[in-house]
Amino acid sequence: MPLQAPAHFQFGYRRHPDQDRAALDGGRDPARHPVVVVGAGPVGLSLAIDLAQRGQSVVLLDDADRIGEGSRAICFSKRALEVWDRLGVGSQMLDKGVVWQVGKIFRRDEMVYRFDLLPETGHKMPAFINLQQYYAEAFLVERVQQLPQIDLRWRNKVIALAQHNDHAVLTIETPDGAYRLAADYVVACDGARSALRGLVGAEFAGEVFEDQFLIADVKMTAEFPTERWFWFDPPFHAGQSALLHRQPDDVWRIDLQIGAEADAAVERLPENVRPRIERMLGHGDFSFEWISVYKFQCRRMQRFLHERVIFAGDSAHQVSPFGARGANSGLEDGENLAWKLAMVLRGEAPASLLDSYEIERGQAADDNIRHSTRSTDFIAPHSTQERRLRDAALALAKEVDFAKRMVNAGRLSTPSVYQSPLSTPDADAWAAGPKPGAAMLDAPLTADGEPIYLTEAFKAAACGFVLLESANGAAAPVPQGVRGVRIGTDAPLRDDEGVFAKRYDATPGSAYLLRPDGYVAARFRHPTREALDAALARASGR
Repeated sequence: MPLQAPAHFQFGYRRHPDQDRAALDGGRDPARHPVVVVGAGPVGLSLAIDLAQRGQSVVLLDDADRIGEGSRAICFSKRALEVWDRLGVGSQMLDKGVVWQVGKIFRRDEMVYRFDLLPETGHKMPAFINLQQYYAEAFLVERVQQLPQIDLRWRNKVIALAQHNDHAVLTIETPDGAYRLAADYVVACDGARSALRGLVGAEFAGEVFEDQFLIADVKMTAEFPTERWFWFDPPFHAGQSALLHRQPDDVWRIDLQIGAEADAAVERLPENVRPRIERMLGHGDFSFEWISVYKFQCRRMQRFLHERVIFAGDSAHQVSPFGARGANSGLEDGENLAWKLAMVLRGEAPASLLDSYEIERGQAADDNIRHSTRSTDFIAPHSTQERRLRDAALALAKEVDFAKRMVNAGRLSTPSVYQSPLSTPDADAWAAGPKPGAAMLDAPLTADGEPIYLTEAFKAAACGFVLLESANGAAAPVPQGVRGVRIGTDAPLRDDEGVFAKRYDATPGSAYLLRPDGYVAARFRHPTREALDAALARASGR
């Protein structure tokens, strides 16, 4: 039962001059572009914006002419918001989204425990927001339309692929017939049913779980707090699990476990869903926005790079929705790939730098699949023994800390930490701070007496590498092409609250070399030019 997308979320097809140049009925050689991104979902749109902000021209293709229907992904992490802020859409996402950070786990009608995903202050972005995917896509499309480097073509469906030594050629079907398009690189962001995955002859490997879950997005006025509520064996849905989340516009996401034997076609009928929701809420004063039934899938491609075609997001890997690891992981894919692809296209790094995308995001996919599988096994045990263990952990969790750690209703998405060939191992001792291969941490600072966050300073510095210095009077020997961000009493930025010093174990003279995606490439107590040059070369794939 799809939600009908608002009219302003629908877009018209427009014929492009490339179609006349390379029509299949006798056109000339196809136009060639540096990058073609296939799929205008959150991952493809964000990747295209990221590349454009790094000076690259992008053709973005989508086989539809409208933003996807239904809420679908709703739960976006702090890291995703930091990425979107850098891309120019963070404030829109935050203003429209529902901010939350507290979750509660129930067994039957009794709360087992609560958790806080961001108990400390001093971050620009919250732990999570809930926002319907169609709103996220709308803000991203609006941003795309502001960037002349991006050519977004609706109703352009890829139907064939030919790979060559230094480029790929796509055959694209449109309402005006098919045409061909060449690209130095093609990035497949075309989702779980990726056509490009089939065109390169690749398959998913992993597990499809048999248990089914019913999603109902319902519109109602309710006084529930803005928290993530998860039930095991609730009185309104005995023997199964349930999840409740608030979305904007008085829409609430409800997930109900319905078992492996349920008939999905029957279960998704509104007249069959309504009694379930009425039992949960205790009333019938609501309307349906979207209804769907799904199964867990924890799968990935063996390789994300296939010659000139690179896979990202759901086209490369799939996980269960519990833990919000699908869309957030896809956005991290795009963030990881964009700066590397831009450097390769500019000739500033060898093509082998792209191998690190597969290494790093392959690790992230494995980590997400591992967490997702464990969540699935706990939520939907496969055997009587597993169910007994699960129930024992739930029974003990209210009183015993170790049992709380065993309860798994979906470990929420956090930034990946890479064991990466781009990272320079620590040579100094550090008591805290993000290590090489980890994402930067935000912190409150001041500039000219006005508050500013570290992530904002990083965003303003450059689209390239940044040297984050704890100033001690003398500036570090910043390598050519690297922008310096200095923090100290005699520097442009001040750490008046001491939060930066604490979170980064920053002593005078210490420095962090940050990659263009905000990940730590190296850190030094007292950096030398030689050490910085070597770390920069390593992080650039040289």
